[in-house]
Amino acid sequence: MFKQIIDPKKVGLSNDRLNRIEVAMQKYIDDKLYAGISTMVCRKGALVHKSFVGYADIASRKKLGPATLYRVYSMTKPITATLVMTLFEEGKLRLTDPISDYLPEFKNIKVSEVDGEGNQTCVKPRRPPTIHDLLTHMAGFSYHFAEDTPVAKMYDMSSFEVDNLRSFVSALSVVPLAFHPGTRWHYGLNIDVAACIAEIVADMSFQELLNTRLLKPLEMNDTYFTVPYSERSRIATMYGVMDIGHSEFNSTKAEKMYSEQKHLQVVDPQKSSPCNREGFARGGHGLIMTLDDYARFCQMLLNKGELHGARVLGRKTIAFMHENHVSQAILSATWELEQLQGYGQALGSRVCMSPQAAQVMSSPGEYGWGGAAKTFYWIDPQEEMFGIFMTQKMAAVEKPDKDFMNLTYQALID
Repeated sequence: MFKQIIDPKKVGLSNDRLNRIEVAMQKYIDDKLYAGISTMVCRKGALVHKSFVGYADIASRKKLGPATLYRVYSMTKPITATLVMTLFEEGKLRLTDPISDYLPEFKNIKVSEVDGEGNQTCVKPRRPPTIHDLLTHMAGFSYHFAEDTPVAKMYDMSSFEVDNLRSFVSALSVVPLAFHPGTRWHYGLNIDVAACIAEIVADMSFQELLNTRLLKPLEMNDTYFTVPYSERSRIATMYGVMDIGHSEFNSTKAEKMYSEQKHLQVVDPQKSSPCNREGFARGGHGLIMTLDDYARFCQMLLNKGELHGARVLGRKTIAFMHENHVSQAILSATWELEQLQGYGQALGSRVCMSPQAAQVMSSPGEYGWGGAAKTFYWIDPQEEMFGIFMTQKMAAVEKPDKDFMNLTYQALID
């Protein structure tokens, strides 16, 4: 699957126009902004474009290829959300359930409030955070690199070295929430908490849950948290200015460092996305996988929950997941700052509500997500099409992923 490229005209795309993708991506390589970029486009179940330009590792001149493994970071989140929804379908959890029903250490969680003079106090939440809050980033959890809440600096970075998911999540219970649940959107460790709840409900480790419910049925045989020693040479080298797992990382600092950077530099990502820590698992990041494996996941979603006879979710569940779940008032307050105008928050991913506002050639209902190393995917049910963009540049400021998306849509001719 996804190996033989068909004549794009058979599914309504121009081959000459699709060829513009590789030309544009090659320019990013020639300009020495990226080491390598991989792209894939499928429409109506057929592979119409697949390209590997540049290198998996510049120093050794090792080229990118189908076997290359990529750290996908937050592109782990839609996979986790899918697993949570399999348990929802079985009646084993409700989206309205308070997280403390499964994680009692969060029963007494507090909320940080800051007054006009900057004084911080911790108060009882107006209501408890729910599983729905987790899947929509409205529970109040943050990331250590967030710059708009004092809670971010309160996370114990040593807990990030813990491999066990339950221990990692439990450590979050002593830190106050950044806001009252359901009142704001804020990107954070929400999906990691959801993953922990999933393994408790399923009574198996998150890795085992991932294997049995997704990887094996979809034949995603090249997807790992811990990459086997024999396969680690296939992992693409990470470039950038600083690992996102560094305690001092934030977007402002990264942008400043990029403005001063003269050439691509290797970054060690082992702190944020280790490849060799047995037992390591997270719901919000950490998967390392091939382009083809992510394509299998995308095709399953586009097929309304099924791939080659293996059904992961029902049609109605897929549709429900990928609708906007957050009020316009909350989106307007935060998403414009995140450069996500025109999009809403689905369960575990974003969803396009207005291509005009997003300023991308997309369709209402298109959905997807990205990762810290500039990986990106989108799925367009209206056009029966998906695209995947893979590279390894930490917190990159350029937007080749958006170029790739527009270059794909301009190739449609039917």
